[in-house]
Amino acid sequence: MFNTMDEYLEALKNEMRGSDSALLQDALADAREHLSTALAVAREQNAELKESDALKTIVEEYGSPEETASAYKEVERRTSPSLKPTSKSQSWIIRFFGVYADARAWGALLYMLIAFVTGVFYFTWAVTGLSLSVSFAIFIFGLPFALLFLLSVRGLALLEGRLVEALLGERMPRRPLFSHHGMKWFDRLKALLTDKATWLMLVYMVVQFVLGIVYFVVLVMMLSISLSLIAIPFLQEFLDQGAIMMNNGIRYILPVWTYPFLIFAGFLLWTIFMNIARGVGHLHGRFAKWLLVSE
Repeated sequence: MFNTMDEYLEALKNEMRGSDSALLQDALADAREHLSTALAVAREQNAELKESDALKTIVEEYGSPEETASAYKEVERRTSPSLKPTSKSQSWIIRFFGVYADARAWGALLYMLIAFVTGVFYFTWAVTGLSLSVSFAIFIFGLPFALLFLLSVRGLALLEGRLVEALLGERMPRRPLFSHHGMKWFDRLKALLTDKATWLMLVYMVVQFVLGIVYFVVLVMMLSISLSLIAIPFLQEFLDQGAIMMNNGIRYILPVWTYPFLIFAGFLLWTIFMNIARGVGHLHGRFAKWLLVSE
């Protein structure tokens, strides 16, 4: 028997103790959304109905905390991220050169490339939105504008979480945070402003700008150097172009015996970078989860 909705949510949280934090956030968001909507409907039909009495019927239909937690855990077991790391023990040389067959490494490379675009967009959106929200605060439309901006931040955080899960294999929330439906817009704005999750999302959007630039620069630099080393033998043999050019404009041709070493060096350098990218992708996934998951 639950007297309030918060008691049910606390019981659900206890039942899901030890579960992934993103799964817990999804379960709590869904439960709060369903219970809030059902309570609002019940009160419209009977304004004198006590919350405890209404919850009794609602919980019977929705499920007890034990049943709800069990259902979410079962669904999670069947729908874990496709790029989730495996626990198979392998030798270091297989893990090192097997990076080309690891989808997590390619996902991390793609994410590092996309992060440059998303980082610029997030930073521009966050700085512009905050500036305009503060500037418009003196006008009658300033507070509604701030509300829309903060809601958009949560939407972008959910989108970023889906990218992180798809490309980096880190389980992220698949449901939007409960957005206080039914509340007056001013109370809704106040709730968003006092929720630390909102500000952590904004911090992530700013930090992503810096990380996105670093990822993109390092990726392009390593790819250029690796391809250059591999291309030197072909450049010299087929285009009759020297590999090294001095300040005086004279090109120097490397001896043929260096070709295997150049190709191997380019291949080895890119292999090392792919292993590093895989590790960076894992760390970024943990970082995103730390800031974007509120539970």
